[in-house]
Amino acid sequence: MKRILQKASTFIDSAHTRLASIIKWASLLMVATTLIVVILRYVFSVGAIAIQELTMYFHGILFLLAIPHGILKDTHVRVDLVYSRLSMERRNLINSIGHCLFLIPVGIFMVLTSLPYVETSWAIRERSSEVGGLPAIFALKACVPIAGALLTLQGFSELIKKLLKE
Repeated sequence: MKRILQKASTFIDSAHTRLASIIKWASLLMVATTLIVVILRYVFSVGAIAIQELTMYFHGILFLLAIPHGILKDTHVRVDLVYSRLSMERRNLINSIGHCLFLIPVGIFMVLTSLPYVETSWAIRERSSEVGGLPAIFALKACVPIAGALLTLQGFSELIKKLLKE
């Protein structure tokens, strides 16, 4: 059983690492699309609603789908008043409790509460309300339950790693 859990954790971690290596390009694309919008507006006096919205899409995709990688690399924000002074065993205990009580339930909550919202958006093929906007808001909204699922999986992976250390 221990070996199966280790393989599952390794698979989840490597999947999130591969996803992060793709998602990281969204930040560069955000800069590029912002630059294009600025040049179009101030040099050519042309508006570019679709490109402005694309910048927001890249922003949403980057932050929603990169969260599990932040958990994996332990770069997420935490209030570190006492934690840094604790032994590794106590840190693992605190992290395990945190994953069980907060991280995993929040990920599951994200999936369950966003699915009806996303289903409705897909059913009507929701598009931008702006003239010239992007016709695929439904695709961006799909990132919310995906992020919840990835967050839940990473929570389980971290929990597996903490429990197998003991």
